[in-house]
Amino acid sequence: MLIEALRTAAATEPGRPVMVFDGRTLSYGDAVARAELLAAGLYERGIDRFGIAAEDRIDILVLLAAASAAGSEACVYPRDLSPEAIAEMAGRLDHEVVVTNEPLDLLSAETLRLDDLASDAGPAPKPEATPVMILTTGTAGAPKGVRHDWQRLIRAVRHSDKFDGSRWLLAYNLNQFAGIQVLLHAVVHGSTVYAPRTSQAKDAMETLYEAKVTHVSATPTFWRLLVGALDGGNVSEIPLHQITLGGEAAPDTLIARLHELFPDARISHVYAGTEFGSVVAVGDGQAGLPLSVLDRGEDADTQFRVVDGELQIKTRNGMLGYHSGGAPDEWLATGDLVEEQDGRLVFVGRTVEIINVGGAKVHPLPIEECVSSVPGVMMCAVYGKENAITGQIVAVDVVAQDGADHDAIKAAIQKACADFPGPGRPRRIRFVDALETRGEKVIRDEHRVAG
Repeated sequence: MLIEALRTAAATEPGRPVMVFDGRTLSYGDAVARAELLAAGLYERGIDRFGIAAEDRIDILVLLAAASAAGSEACVYPRDLSPEAIAEMAGRLDHEVVVTNEPLDLLSAETLRLDDLASDAGPAPKPEATPVMILTTGTAGAPKGVRHDWQRLIRAVRHSDKFDGSRWLLAYNLNQFAGIQVLLHAVVHGSTVYAPRTSQAKDAMETLYEAKVTHVSATPTFWRLLVGALDGGNVSEIPLHQITLGGEAAPDTLIARLHELFPDARISHVYAGTEFGSVVAVGDGQAGLPLSVLDRGEDADTQFRVVDGELQIKTRNGMLGYHSGGAPDEWLATGDLVEEQDGRLVFVGRTVEIINVGGAKVHPLPIEECVSSVPGVMMCAVYGKENAITGQIVAVDVVAQDGADHDAIKAAIQKACADFPGPGRPRRIRFVDALETRGEKVIRDEHRVAG
């Protein structure tokens, strides 16, 4: 579990930093000491489930470690929530206790400040179970609470000497499965996590340069923003050894651009989800998954199949179940739609993002990749816009590079998309300053922004 991984690293090098955030450094030794005091407080108060509404990444790490030591189920809430949103989430997840950095007045739950939770009553006894709740991103509705077990999560992390002494960027938040994965990979290898002050690309870029980060795992959306921020900079000063993309489909164009910027880095993309965990990593430089994943036998930890175009997964490393109850299905429907192309399973969209144009089903991702390849386009989002005649039309919002000619880009997009069947050609092209994201993923929804 998390606390044991921290203790193992602290026994060897207690002074080594486990996390650096906002000018502060937490060592492995101090992390264990603080976590054990908080674990004693959780046990003494009989808190077996609680929410974490904190902005400080160091405090969140210590609380997660404490919960794993006490056998208490912690759940990190998304960042920047209002008191009303925190109260709503606590009520929905049945949290009677919420631990915070600052005092909050919540009618639905008791709030405890982290400093008030610590106890010197002695170590909490070793727990029989080590649960943790991780929230889904919520790109298709309210985030769901997904129950996992620390021991299973740790077991899925494969130790490799190449990770020893590495410096990881925390590009995800710790309420996300991917953020927990980055944390576990770093801690298991006794490495250091560097958390940017915010999730903005400019702060991430500053951390990359200052900390000389070697390993970065982030969504393709985040990587596009980062690439845009890095253009013109001296990227040779960033000693990246490993670039990982996950959470969304990784397009060929983005992978190629990252190869150009960081020719010495290994580039891979991970297929993972909050419900089914991290199930496959691909490092061959191509988008999608090799078709061979469908040939895995019954003895494999994870098996794949495609049903009506949707990828399904059966895994031994997935969730225990949802907060709402019930055991998970043997085969989990991922919501990801795939097509077989040249020996690959290529992601073409999600079930909730299909655009229905006069009865024709249009997938947004192939159109997005085409539009993204147009010179002057930094990022784009393709979605269905309501239409009185066809039901929907294909619309695209574009974030252009600074100084780019919008009329020229629009003409180039229309030309690039001319080979798509009629229903798949963008009928509305709109230029925006930024795309709305959630969990560093683009939200493909007509109603996400006004206009």
